[in-house]
Amino acid sequence: MPKLHRDGADLWWDVKGAPDAPPLILAAGLGGTHGWWAPQIEAYAREFRVLVFDQRGTGHSSRVQVASVEQMAADLAAVMDAAGMPQAAYLGHSTGGAIGVALALAEPARFSRMIVYASTTHGDGYRHRVFALRKILMERAGPEAYARYTTLLLHPPYWINANEARIAADEAAAAGALGDPLVQGSRLDAILAFDPRGQLPQLKPPLMVLCADDDILTPRYFSEEMVSLVPHARPVFVPRGGHALSRTEPALFDSIVLPFLREAP
Repeated sequence: MPKLHRDGADLWWDVKGAPDAPPLILAAGLGGTHGWWAPQIEAYAREFRVLVFDQRGTGHSSRVQVASVEQMAADLAAVMDAAGMPQAAYLGHSTGGAIGVALALAEPARFSRMIVYASTTHGDGYRHRVFALRKILMERAGPEAYARYTTLLLHPPYWINANEARIAADEAAAAGALGDPLVQGSRLDAILAFDPRGQLPQLKPPLMVLCADDDILTPRYFSEEMVSLVPHARPVFVPRGGHALSRTEPALFDSIVLPFLREAP
């Protein structure tokens, strides 16, 4: 699989789909790896040229500390250029949504359209408290405990109760993709520090903002604030699915995002 070196890190990426298909980027959340999109990637690659990547600090990329969301946005720009994809549609989950916003503000022509799914506008007091506990778990109890707590943050109770058999395997995979406590702590700090609210009215690409009402990790009020700040944003809220809507309700998720991604520029 291809890698490139930038700013002290080897960055892993991959492309699936026909070379002449419309380009699409799938960006994961704080876990940072392409595996987040397992329910979507094969189907999406039948009609798009899909670029996936592992963010610095995670997965197949270098497990190095992250300086900022803007640094990860510059990483993505370098990956796009290496993949021969100067412009694409963009679907970003949580931290991936923030990375997309940062790049769209820095380089407005990068994205033909964007979906920001289950993301935030800034690190408020609630998020600081949640992330402080995640840091403590990572430092004192290790990645397995961190992953088990993450299950509770990402998935609503109804889904956990119905999927008990697969959760342990998902948690083991998530724990194995993490960097050490300093690396993961830097990722937590980077997303808490990212605050583009003053620039969001300047966001240019057509934008859908998607969130589930029962998301406890990036509650709906963040998406509502983003919609209020981006005049052309298209809000979509669904009753349930938690922070992991693309995995808990994949059919519903696909029925929302694919028509938007297919729209002509």
